[in-house]
Amino acid sequence: MLARRLQLSALLLAAGAVLTGGLGAATASADIPWAACPTAGFQCATVPVPLDRTGAVPGTVNLSVQRVAAASNPSKVAVVPLAGGPGQAALPLAQTFTEVLQPAIATRDLLLFDQRGTGASGSLSCKSLSERGSIVKLAEGCASELGAARGSYRTADTVADIEALRVAGGYDKLVLFGVSYGTKVAEDYAAAYPNNVEALVLDSVVLPEGPDPFQRSTLTDAPRVLRDLCAGSACSGATDNVTRDLSSLAAKLRKSALRGKVVLSTGKRTRLSMGQSDLLSILLAGDLNPTLRAELPGSMRAALRGDGSPLLRLAVRSEGLTTGLQLRHQSDAANGDSDALFLATTCEEAPFAWTRAATAEQRYQEITTAAQAIPKAQLGPFSPAAAVQGGPIPLCLGWPDASPQPAASAPLPPVRTLVLDGQMDLRTPYEDAAQIAQRIPGAAVVEVPFTGHSTVSSDASKDSSCTKGALATFFAGGVPGACAVTSNPYSPTRRPPTSIGAIKASSTSRRTVIAAAATVTDAARQIIGDALALSAIPKHVGGLRAGNATVNRDGSFKLNHYQYVPGVNVSGKVTASRSATITIRGGGALSGKLTISAAGAVHGTLGGKKVTIGAASSVRSSPPTVEQALARLPLLARR
Repeated sequence: MLARRLQLSALLLAAGAVLTGGLGAATASADIPWAACPTAGFQCATVPVPLDRTGAVPGTVNLSVQRVAAASNPSKVAVVPLAGGPGQAALPLAQTFTEVLQPAIATRDLLLFDQRGTGASGSLSCKSLSERGSIVKLAEGCASELGAARGSYRTADTVADIEALRVAGGYDKLVLFGVSYGTKVAEDYAAAYPNNVEALVLDSVVLPEGPDPFQRSTLTDAPRVLRDLCAGSACSGATDNVTRDLSSLAAKLRKSALRGKVVLSTGKRTRLSMGQSDLLSILLAGDLNPTLRAELPGSMRAALRGDGSPLLRLAVRSEGLTTGLQLRHQSDAANGDSDALFLATTCEEAPFAWTRAATAEQRYQEITTAAQAIPKAQLGPFSPAAAVQGGPIPLCLGWPDASPQPAASAPLPPVRTLVLDGQMDLRTPYEDAAQIAQRIPGAAVVEVPFTGHSTVSSDASKDSSCTKGALATFFAGGVPGACAVTSNPYSPTRRPPTSIGAIKASSTSRRTVIAAAATVTDAARQIIGDALALSAIPKHVGGLRAGNATVNRDGSFKLNHYQYVPGVNVSGKVTASRSATITIRGGGALSGKLTISAAGAVHGTLGGKKVTIGAASSVRSSPPTVEQALARLPLLARR
């Protein structure tokens, strides 16, 4: 009975917070009924809040909340991490947030919750999203399943939930730590309740006005990101001008699709075609998978020279990491991530250039007209069609809105702010993040080198030292400086050779060794790439030209007639540390058997003759091991 009274009290406090709004802080009362969690050191509770605070749609949402209480919290402050998406649950990432935010929680509580519609807070799901049909029909079906409640999962609703938790938790102020979409939630809360915010930490910034449905900053910044990737001589083996190649390829794909065959993980080949929107998808997927970004310059150059296989393979691998309805992995479902919530939030509140009450057909006409009016300078190398097709617009064309047009974003308050953004981030480009310093004078903005989306989990610097150092300095009261110069652990790869003869070397023996070593490295890159996408080690990966590799749990693998160079079959075993014992035959290469050490030294027999090459003249450069890649897995912002 006591627990029931406490829950009812929290519900009334939540409603009261809506009435006071940003006019004044509601009095904190510490009414959340905390109990021990199964995870040591965490306390758990459920806090009910109204589904619709206007009362038009009845019901409640039970927010699942966890806390790590500080030994001493004299200022009554909580640090609130806000996950990405919209649609990503935060509680499955509790241990990650705890580790990342150690500098902040010595004298502050850590307060975590699954945002409404995700994870244990009433995760939304739609059967229609697993059915076959057009995107428009799938979205219409999901909206119908959710009913009128679909209009109650906007950012504003989550902001009100945070205020309810602050009041019920007994906190005077909050430190809001947002990642990706979570940055918009943090910004909107700060604008609505400026007196209740101690500080903001914004990682991979979505501006307060929300994501641009046309993705104009993504389109215009794509050349800059590739130019930075290839700075100096980093792309010397791939291309002599990566931005020229991007423009040329985008123009070519606008006229006709690139068609060819791709090797699946089973080793079987299938036909595939791709257009400019698929090229944009690869660029966006590279935010979370640096192996895609590393292979793109050479793959684009190859496609322009008539070898489409490398680029088509990237198109296949990019699926599941692009904006919109993804090919979801089992781990996403286990983590409570919700595609239905992504649709409900995005479609209800994104600033689409169409009439909200219009039909899907009229919306398409209006959005197409608006896209065609975008100045060319705001589209980068892409066309208006890519602006329409590449983002959330196709998903929301058939979504009937159940809520009014969102209010314009309010100014951000002058609170202590740290902004983190990756140099290679195209989902939320650094150029957007830099605007926060113009809106919040004194905000510290840190650009993290060779890093894509969600710097706290994908910082490419050694041991994530730049991001960790910036957080430690900020929470110690200082102003973080620029990141130190660092090397790219996923440096751009060479353009794949189209024959053994295309490999520059002094002899056929040397060309064979280089081809064999490059084949081992290519397989390792595919395994790492799929591991980053799946959050787990894959069972198989396909070769570039033919064959596949069978992968073991420890990251070692077996090559099964794997082809990277056309016709050159490589089979054998590779350890987790990348030492290999392989056989080579076909494609003009010398047949034989080689052993390649982890350091790159080679010995064996080719064409009946002994071959020995010392590690000092290594024939390959290796990407990080699978273990190293998974240790930096970008968990905090998958969308």
